[in-house]
Amino acid sequence: MNELTRWLRAQPSLTGSPPPLDPSDLPADPITLFETWIRHAADAGVAEPRATTLATADAGGRPDARTLILKGVDADGWQFAGPRSSAKGAQLAENPAAALSFWWQPVTRAVRVRGAVREAAPDESAADIAGSPAGALLAPGDWVLWRLVPERIEFWQGSPDRRHTRIVFTRDGEDWTREL
Repeated sequence: MNELTRWLRAQPSLTGSPPPLDPSDLPADPITLFETWIRHAADAGVAEPRATTLATADAGGRPDARTLILKGVDADGWQFAGPRSSAKGAQLAENPAAALSFWWQPVTRAVRVRGAVREAAPDESAADIAGSPAGALLAPGDWVLWRLVPERIEFWQGSPDRRHTRIVFTRDGEDWTREL
């Protein structure tokens, strides 16, 4: 084992404080649970609770990931944006599927969202970039608001004893099934 590996393994993990969680008292809708969790993370002082890692893959299946800001969540999907001319834009054009991963260390909670990605209407993309200084640097129509339409959403709460809790929502038509 090299020195870096020894050092990495000696670092503490799951040092946050998970809030109480009663699996029998969960909403049937994952968006409601996400709202509860992200607001709790913000109230607990998590810096940048909207920051998320977006994972995409190119046409050849090679994965890529980057951190960005979640723009919104509603029944139509989880919104994020960026230039169509970016690597992210090219990858989504080739392979319109992605995953989002949130990590809120102080409360030892994470959320993973996976599904198909589609572009929002051009007027929604234009409204998203309107008034932003970044808009002046882009070619017309280059800014895109995307929606990840989830097929699976996993809520994970860590526990120091490694008895972590996973709550998985899977889309079943217009409804969700939930399992613990």
